[in-house]
Amino acid sequence: MRAALVGIDFGQGDFAASVEELNLLARSAGAEPVTIITAKRSSPDAAYFVGSGKADEIGQAVLADRIEIVIFNHALSPAQQRNLEKRLNIRVLDRTSLILDIFAQRAKSHEGKLQVELAQLQHLATRLIRGWTHLERQKGGIGLRGPGETQLETDRRLIGERVKALRARLGKLRKQHETQRRSRGRTQTFSISLVGYTNAGKSTLFNAVTKAGVYAADQLFATLDTTSRRVYMGQEVGNVVLSDTVGFVRELPHQLVAAFRATLEETIHADLLLHVVDAASPVRMEQIEQVNLVLKEIGADHIPQILVWNKIDAADLEPSVERDEYDKISRVFLSARTGQGLDLLRDAITEWAKAAPNARLNESYESQQDIEQELEEVESSPTLTDVGSH
Repeated sequence: MRAALVGIDFGQGDFAASVEELNLLARSAGAEPVTIITAKRSSPDAAYFVGSGKADEIGQAVLADRIEIVIFNHALSPAQQRNLEKRLNIRVLDRTSLILDIFAQRAKSHEGKLQVELAQLQHLATRLIRGWTHLERQKGGIGLRGPGETQLETDRRLIGERVKALRARLGKLRKQHETQRRSRGRTQTFSISLVGYTNAGKSTLFNAVTKAGVYAADQLFATLDTTSRRVYMGQEVGNVVLSDTVGFVRELPHQLVAAFRATLEETIHADLLLHVVDAASPVRMEQIEQVNLVLKEIGADHIPQILVWNKIDAADLEPSVERDEYDKISRVFLSARTGQGLDLLRDAITEWAKAAPNARLNESYESQQDIEQELEEVESSPTLTDVGSH
């Protein structure tokens, strides 16, 4: 699908990197970016976001380059999106919708699909309600209560019912995850989560450490579903649990953060975070900041971190470790692809696990039999009847 990309520079952050990321996002969604249209503004235009003159320029590019879709590197209001589609006579997508579409393509597990559908419905609900406000002004009366308003109410009800069912199902899955975590706590298993900006190499590193064979590719959001594996770290530490989580991105839609909270619970309850960084990226410091913002939003900013500088082979760096002022390992430089520095990472994990406070590893739980019984009850409970998708 031939696409035109639109980015507006408001004088904040690295604009060129942001546009390049939109290019990667569009390609990840299956689009073929043909032209990139940029402009500078102090603030968005209320009607078209870009202003009427720039909207006409986009329209000319659509005709000249046979564009099939226009993708904005920003979140558009329902009115702006509707006005642009009417003026350009073509489908317009904003950044939020683009990321939601990529997540919908990549979700493989049952839970991942539920989470993406919930996020999409929540996003659709705002477009539905605000897009039909002219009908809501009709207060009734003879000849004024038409089928449009009836359809709007029907769509609202169906979306509401489906959202309620999805939240209930995800709530049950969250309970199942919590039971599994309590079981791990009972066995005093040290828990580690991989976090980081999308395409930083988390899944490649996960495979290198665990030999799990998780899908990894040089694309944004290659994997969405959390995968956990036990890894033996030697006699002193025993097994640890390593979890690979969904990658983060700047301006990650709030609907996705909320919907994927069940997946991100693994991050919240970890003993240690391995924050994977693309050492070869020119905007790596900004990416680190973006990841930390999401971690703060989900309540995981208090968990200890090791910054794992990955792809040192592409950045011309050597394997090494750095320690903080308390003599704790704070950075590990490695290449998950070539295996350089993986032994340093294992040593760092072992050191952190050995130093973990006993209070964290020996929390009081019910007996193992009670935990297993509870897990069986959660897994055997009847599945919610799905309301038809609309």
